Amino acid sequence: MAKAKSFLKEIDYSKKEIEDFINLALRFKKLKKERIPHRYLDGLNIALIFEKASTRTRSAFTVAGQDLGMNMSYLGKDDIQLGKKESLVDTAKVLGTMFDGIEYRGFKQESVELLAEFSGVPVWNGLTDTWHPTQMIADFMTIKEHFGKFEDLTLAYLGDGRNNVANSLLVTSAILGINVKIIAPKELQPESEIVDLAKKHQTEGLITITDDTAAVADTNILYTDVWVSMGEEVDFKERIDLLLPYQINQALLNRVRKPNALVLHCLPAFHDLNTEIGREIYERYGYKELEITDAVFQKHSQTIFQEAENRLHSIKAIMYHSLKNI
Repeated sequence: MAKAKSFLKEIDYSKKEIEDFINLALRFKKLKKERIPHRYLDGLNIALIFEKASTRTRSAFTVAGQDLGMNMSYLGKDDIQLGKKESLVDTAKVLGTMFDGIEYRGFKQESVELLAEFSGVPVWNGLTDTWHPTQMIADFMTIKEHFGKFEDLTLAYLGDGRNNVANSLLVTSAILGINVKIIAPKELQPESEIVDLAKKHQTEGLITITDDTAAVADTNILYTDVWVSMGEEVDFKERIDLLLPYQINQALLNRVRKPNALVLHCLPAFHDLNTEIGREIYERYGYKELEITDAVFQKHSQTIFQEAENRLHSIKAIMYHSLKNI
């Protein structure tokens, strides 16, 4: 029962179920904008486990839970003995006796799956190295707000095609029937097992994996993400040089024939020198912008920050769906 109520990865859900999450998120957004109280889960207690640092995921889960009337307890990597002095399974059993639900943001997909199996309460995947499912509900919610539909749309992801965001975009697009293109150098294209999962759960649309940026011509949505994932150890200069041809810049946008194409980014974005890491990259390698130029980011910032806000409403929908019948 707990497994069915958990939100661990996109392939656990049908097209209709994912659309239901999106529609519920849109309703919660309307309630929030109209300042209509919705403390539907008053008094429940939620644990937020973060092995990785976070801005949007932590903020969204915290505010979403509070809006629903729940008590949110943050458990950082140094706050509990997860996998250090206490096994993950034992931790899951303990937390399951004290909390009504658990959010987990960390490294291994196996960890969030074990939490769901042994805690006995709903568990939500705030991000693992393999999947980023809560991000997907916000992303496709944003797409629906702009286009009003998913049919006949084409989404192109450019960059590291093997990371969690690319995996989730590929699979979720396939489930929803959107044409999806992963445009990445051959060395960074999706693992075959991820492509096979996307094809297995595909409802409509086409799946394209290519290293040719000319494939953006017929796209409605361009999406990118950071070029090095959190905790990933790579030669940064080698990765930058490999991915620079896949940067979302004005020259690339000029190749898109579809009118009113969206540009999405799950953030954070390295588009200027206003971060310590951004300045460090510039001083070491001479690059002021990475996966997206500042000009394009600023031009499409309203949609990008709409996408970020939608993390709140989509996570609220996910938690409510799990706990509404508790």
